Amino acid sequence: MSRWNRLWRVAELPTTKAGVERAFSYFIAGVRLGTVAQMLPALHIGVATSPHRAAYIACWAAAALASIVGSAVTLVRRRPLGAAASCADFALACLLLVLAPMVLQEGERFGTWVAYQPGYALSVILVAGGVRGRVLWAGGLLGIIAAYTAYLGGAVGGNMTWTALGNILTYVVYALVIRMFYGFTRRIARDADDARAREAELARREEERRAQVLMHNGVAVLRLLTEPAGDAERSRLIDLAEVELRRMRSYLRGGQSRQDAAAVGAGQPVAVAALVERVCGRFADLHVDALLDLGAGLRLAPARADAVERALESLLLNVRVHAGASEVVVHLDQHDDRTWSLTVRDDGDGFDPQTVTPGIGLREVVVGELCRQGFEVDIDAAPGAGTTVTIRSGAEPTATAVAHDTSRGAA
Repeated sequence: MSRWNRLWRVAELPTTKAGVERAFSYFIAGVRLGTVAQMLPALHIGVATSPHRAAYIACWAAAALASIVGSAVTLVRRRPLGAAASCADFALACLLLVLAPMVLQEGERFGTWVAYQPGYALSVILVAGGVRGRVLWAGGLLGIIAAYTAYLGGAVGGNMTWTALGNILTYVVYALVIRMFYGFTRRIARDADDARAREAELARREEERRAQVLMHNGVAVLRLLTEPAGDAERSRLIDLAEVELRRMRSYLRGGQSRQDAAAVGAGQPVAVAALVERVCGRFADLHVDALLDLGAGLRLAPARADAVERALESLLLNVRVHAGASEVVVHLDQHDDRTWSLTVRDDGDGFDPQTVTPGIGLREVVVGELCRQGFEVDIDAAPGAGTTVTIRSGAEPTATAVAHDTSRGAA
């Protein structure tokens, strides 16, 4: 696409501060060049009837040149003119109004583009709404009103008095409306930029959280692999490490995108009892007693089942690393009202939830991820009395609910 084609495709401009300023440049160029187009057809009449033809041509040329140059500069800058150029614009508009009685024939100050000066002044007011300096804008407007009063001179009489007053009110109303338009549009663009920045930050935090969730269990396994252990225990750790390695590879290859949370229910349902039994099998050294008969028929969507698997794995890793437990009981129970619960209880050291801050595993992998999938999580622990974590079925989240909760959790 050529540069000129790109230049005029306003509908494709980004809704950013820079995009809005560029759209303003198109608006300003349109107003200025449109004014020249209105001035042009009456030029030969104005020259023919002016008492000072050379002065009329000079004033007309100054107005046309200022409009064309101002349009070109605005388009090149991709934003409205600066304070100095706007001040010069106001000054020229005022000067043309003051000089107009000398170059116009008597009776031509109203109702014709031979007297182009009021129309040119209006175009300056319209484009000057983009000036950021409020004092310059207000001062320029007052200057044009004063110059227009001088332009009227003694030509006002009869019905023309109301026409002149209407023109002055038009200057004021247009100036206020266009100023509000510029300001409001800029605020929309600023808010849009801020919203995009917040969205990017939330996405960054969410990706960071997801990385912590996906890497946590793997890091814990790697830590265990560095400690002395028997061959049987090391073999089980290697099997667990391979599971975590596959998860990490999937994450790094983009296999698990942020849209995965919206894919609840996709794919074939997963048997929860088999999932729990498989995870417990990776922790045979913990003497896990899995009571799964009451939940033998329970099925979950893949996304929810994956969250349960990672949470259970993280809980058992915590027992292995921190609890010092001699026995772990995992109980899956499906109730008559179609709800269910999964309880993990150990007889280890326990902790005081009021004074101990949960780590990433308990906070994010267990509570955070499960709650994002619509589950309820209860933690009951006390020093010396072990820890019990209960996962209860909740409402299965829709894609919209998951996306909202994910964004809220990343904040």
